Amino acid sequence: MKITILGSGTSQGVPVIACPCEVCQSGDQRDKRLRSSALIESEQTNLLIDAGPDFRQQMLREKVTKLDAILITHCHKDHIAGLDDVRSFNYLFGKPMDIYASERDQIAIRQEFSYAFHENPYPGVPEFKLITLPESDFAVKDLTITPLDVRHMHMKVFGFRIGGFTYITDANLIPADTMELIKGSKVIVLNALRKQKHISHFNLTEAIDILQKLKPEKAYLTHISHMMGKHADVQPELPDNIFLAYDGLKILID
Repeated sequence: MKITILGSGTSQGVPVIACPCEVCQSGDQRDKRLRSSALIESEQTNLLIDAGPDFRQQMLREKVTKLDAILITHCHKDHIAGLDDVRSFNYLFGKPMDIYASERDQIAIRQEFSYAFHENPYPGVPEFKLITLPESDFAVKDLTITPLDVRHMHMKVFGFRIGGFTYITDANLIPADTMELIKGSKVIVLNALRKQKHISHFNLTEAIDILQKLKPEKAYLTHISHMMGKHADVQPELPDNIFLAYDGLKILID
């Protein structure tokens, strides 16, 4: 299984528009962060986690020519705004895109992309097949997916475990029963917004504390703000098995 970090940035991305800070002005490509998303590839399946505003750019950059389904962590704009661009896959494969989302998030998708759900839609609109995320394991072709209940302040959002890989973004609380479901993961991707405390996201210290309890072989931090600091400055501060993710990062899992 191969995981590609399509985007590792927070809702504004990095650089932030008009920001003069040293991170936003950095020439290091690792400090150029599109909105958070990941692609999981197995022998049979290409599976996307979230389709934010940079979805089109991410698909083109990674030369993705096949997509079987999209998993939605939650309905905030930076995680669903790019769904309109599934039109290309609709056309190529002649079918709607399978989108796994909670009932709450399906309502938001129907509102955001109302034109795609008209009784007589305009030709060429995106075609979505909305599928309610189950509370237990489910399969997309050869991949078995475990939904993970985490909290984004008061909002329930989903992480996902797929084999030895776990992906969680936009969380500031992982319930004890979810921690049990994550244990044993070889690789964990977890959000860490910045060094300062935040009301609805883990900060760097909180993310490290959780990862040290879970003890994966390797862990990567995502959904990173320009307030975290420059990649080259922050990485040496981290434990040996924890890394800042960056756009285009490839992770292989047996």
